[in-house]
Amino acid sequence: MSKIRVTWIKSAIGYEESQLKTLRSLGFHRLNQSVIHNDSNSVRGMINKVRHLVKVEEELGKTK
Repeated sequence: MSKIRVTWIKSAIGYEESQLKTLRSLGFHRLNQSVIHNDSNSVRGMINKVRHLVKVEEELGKTK
């Protein structure tokens, strides 16, 4: 399964609380933090909700 790296690049201040909760559920704790997730429909849906706050890159490297 492929992996994606998601980086939180813009503050969630002034946006809906549900978008901050989505960032938390993606595993973010602070701005400019990166997390790696398996590329799945549920993760893509969460990313789509906060696409204006994050940057998404395909993770290169070994996959099992």
